[in-house]
Amino acid sequence: MYSIAVQKEFIAQHFLIGGDWGEENYLHSHYFMLELVIEHDSLDQHGYLVDIIDIDAALEQVVSYFKDKTLNELSEFNGINPSIEHFSRIIWEMMISQITLPGDGVLEVKLWENKTCWAAYKKDYGDS
Repeated sequence: MYSIAVQKEFIAQHFLIGGDWGEENYLHSHYFMLELVIEHDSLDQHGYLVDIIDIDAALEQVVSYFKDKTLNELSEFNGINPSIEHFSRIIWEMMISQITLPGDGVLEVKLWENKTCWAAYKKDYGDS
């Protein structure tokens, strides 16, 4: 299985709801690191899984949408806690429509909210 990954950094704000998480219940910023990983068992005629330039451009569009925003104010987070678990799934759903992916494989979005803590959403995509 081949894998390719691209990372992007951005800052966004949120506050957690529905529980008592101390300071996390108040508006605060995170310096996020987003990593998109694509896995597939074959390469195209050029020896690519997906062109890195295409991945980078799609990631830039998605990151621009969230950059410097308060996640709680965005429609994607209506009625849900803006956790990094939900956030990684929301980004996955946006990315699946932004990139032309080969056949069927695996797409993973990994999202760090600091240097040691991350959540991911990983799911098969494609023909199967």
